[in-house]
Amino acid sequence: MTSIVFFGTGPVAAASLDFIRRKFNIEVVITKPRAPSFKGITPVEELAKKHSYPVYFVSTRAELDDIFHNNKFSSTAGIVVDFGIIMSRDVIDRFDHGIINSHFSLLPRWRGADPISYTILSGDQKAGVSLMVIDEGLDTGKLITHKSTPVDTKETTGTLTEKLITLSNKLLESYLPRYLAGEIQPKNQPHLDRATFSHKISKQDSFIDWNEPAVVIERKVRAYQPWPQARAALGDIEVIITEASTSEMGISTPGKIIVEKNRLLVGTSENWLEITRLKPAGKKEMPIQAFLAGYRQLLIAQD
Repeated sequence: MTSIVFFGTGPVAAASLDFIRRKFNIEVVITKPRAPSFKGITPVEELAKKHSYPVYFVSTRAELDDIFHNNKFSSTAGIVVDFGIIMSRDVIDRFDHGIINSHFSLLPRWRGADPISYTILSGDQKAGVSLMVIDEGLDTGKLITHKSTPVDTKETTGTLTEKLITLSNKLLESYLPRYLAGEIQPKNQPHLDRATFSHKISKQDSFIDWNEPAVVIERKVRAYQPWPQARAALGDIEVIITEASTSEMGISTPGKIIVEKNRLLVGTSENWLEITRLKPAGKKEMPIQAFLAGYRQLLIAQD
């Protein structure tokens, strides 16, 4: 069984590691340390300790360099899934077959830290996974293979992530052994002039601006699930919107609230956003009918 060094952080990396360990021998796991505010053990660390894999923690490129300066590993390849540190040429060159990154986009589209969220935010009709031999750039390496999958109109970052994890596992199982055996020659990424970039989504991104078009806000509702969630103000009521759709019911005014029987619509710069599920501050998520049963009069009074 081929021996590899695994690089990854977070639940996506943990899910990938759980699959990869069944197909390859894990020599060592390298991951980021848990944040000071995080309570408990991270998913990658937990899985690595469960299966008795040696674990190294790094926060920076320099710390990663130090690990390879101070240790000699026998693996001829590395696998990266959701790691978040750009590696130096010195680390890359420690592996005869390089380091293979399973990146959850159709490169060169959506290079960077948050390709799945940006796929939804941009209304892309297809997503995918690219297996890439990394270089020192940001997701600029040569491709071993890539494969696409349709994006459903109700897709969230959470549901699309699960689909892409499954797709990634299939590609790693089918193509990585062939690449390591010398049967596949990686190729340059196509259409480099069309490269796009995604930044790391933050909590600041989650606050809804009613001056944006309804189609943009509806995509944010889906893209920000499960985190950081789409946060909005309905008058004085703070909510997290978990499900919504666009509605063309005449000229809209940004922030204007309309309550019609069991419907709640909010005006945007273009069309209306119909909210169908939400979570009021301090409450559980609920369908709009349950929300209106408790908040209808307050919403009407604010209109």
